[in-house]
Amino acid sequence: MDKIYSSKAPEPVGSYPHARRVGNLLFLSGIGPRERGTKVIPGVTLDEKGNIASYDIEAQCHSVFNNIKTVLEESGSSWDKMVDVTVFLTNMKADFPTYNRIYAEYFKENQPCRTTVEISSLPTPIAIELKVIATI
Repeated sequence: MDKIYSSKAPEPVGSYPHARRVGNLLFLSGIGPRERGTKVIPGVTLDEKGNIASYDIEAQCHSVFNNIKTVLEESGSSWDKMVDVTVFLTNMKADFPTYNRIYAEYFKENQPCRTTVEISSLPTPIAIELKVIATI
């Protein structure tokens, strides 16, 4: 089982790799829209206490999908080899229509199994995170 650490995706917020390779399967840890090497989260404005003042789910969707693509490619896989996606949203009612529309744009050709769940929060001030299984 190989541990994979991306040199281009946002740094993990804990003690875990970006991905693990087991045979011909690749398991990605949860990945959000943050930018590597910064505290910048596309589409997020924080107040003086570090709480979310406003956010743009569309900007976050594009960023998280690009981060996933980066980890897949650095791990020897690719976007079209995803077989299962779990999506975590912090506001299903408000964000699902936009997320679902953008998801459909990115997944026109490859349509992995998908589960979307609402959670109360994520470890950083983000509104979406993906966990992916792909083949190599």
